[in-house]
Amino acid sequence: MTDAATTAGPRVDFYILDLTGTDSRLNFACRLTEKAYKLGGQVYAHTLSKTIAASLDDMLWNFRQGSFVPHELLGSGTPRAPVCIGTDRAVLEAGDVLVNLADDAPPFAQQFQRVAEIVTADPEATAAGRRRFRHYRELGLDPETHRIGP
Repeated sequence: MTDAATTAGPRVDFYILDLTGTDSRLNFACRLTEKAYKLGGQVYAHTLSKTIAASLDDMLWNFRQGSFVPHELLGSGTPRAPVCIGTDRAVLEAGDVLVNLADDAPPFAQQFQRVAEIVTADPEATAAGRRRFRHYRELGLDPETHRIGP
């Protein structure tokens, strides 16, 4: 990413899933996280709750046979893994990729080079996704939308 792109803000991608449910969202988050990790990126997965963080932590261990994504839950000291999962409203350091699994765009999103927003077909998730999309637009960012079929 160039310096000009960095000063303009992160690249924001919305992944619109035809599927519903938290598990569908988390499974897709695992796929994105694995891809970013394999490309050498530092990833922070921001979740709405400790329960969802724990579910993502479990799912990253076994979402796909043969996959290995070194990760850790934040809160146990200084992060050491290339993938961190947490619920904190403030992140200590900027990173390469933010996978946002919360209902709102976190205030620290612009510290990252890329932001991935995952929206399922659930009515509540769609409404929250639209709010986040407008938020990024209000920040002067131009989110890209990717439709993901079943």
